[in-house]
Amino acid sequence: MSWKRCIEPAVRPIMHSWWRWNRGMTLGVRGIVVDTAGQVALVRHTYVAGWHLPGGGVERGEPAHFALQRELAEEAGVALARPARLFGVYSNERRFRGDHILVYVVRHWRPCETDHEGEIEAVHWFAPQDLPADATPATQRRLAEFLEIRAVSEEW
Repeated sequence: MSWKRCIEPAVRPIMHSWWRWNRGMTLGVRGIVVDTAGQVALVRHTYVAGWHLPGGGVERGEPAHFALQRELAEEAGVALARPARLFGVYSNERRFRGDHILVYVVRHWRPCETDHEGEIEAVHWFAPQDLPADATPATQRRLAEFLEIRAVSEEW
């Protein structure tokens, strides 16, 4: 096991606090990755509870679609075969001041090799109308919006 896998879960919350304090605005990306059976990919992280849409932060100077490609490959082992469609832009002010999340729908993809580097505990495919009980509330809301069961909100 590498030192990064041992130390990263302990250091990550400290770094997140630093990034939030140091940056005026943060931007993240998430993907609603849909397979041919209509199931969506969700990930379980090692450092936070629940099932989440795969994604992560956009680095300074990085285009959002590149961040999406990078995060989907790292977290879910998914490579884009065609550009993803922007689904919504969400404000995450309740959790972090100045945080915004772009959610994309990904229908054209292929599997790729990935090393989760200790960040991802599991990747699983679920029917969007039959999510696990511990899917995060934001994940449940985004998928209800995707299924057109719920109106699209601007709040994460």
